[in-house]
Amino acid sequence: MEKVTFIDPETKEEIEFFVVEETKVNGKKYLFVTEKEDGDSDAYILEEIADNNENVMYRMVEDDSLLAALGKVFAELIEDADIAY
Repeated sequence: MEKVTFIDPETKEEIEFFVVEETKVNGKKYLFVTEKEDGDSDAYILEEIADNNENVMYRMVEDDSLLAALGKVFAELIEDADIAY
């Protein structure tokens, strides 16, 4: 399973997440990630951001309405997951 590294903007702590699924909505790429590769785990939705040099970074989606919409999309894409959003 692919992994991405997320750097917490407040603590500067590096956190590795496992990429479960990805999708594009309105031209933006989103990742559904978990803390553990298998089993129950907290999950997050990250938005991919590329700068002018094509460096890729991720930020957590925090907007409640966007999270709800993306949660529905990922729930359809990930058939065997019990996603609460």
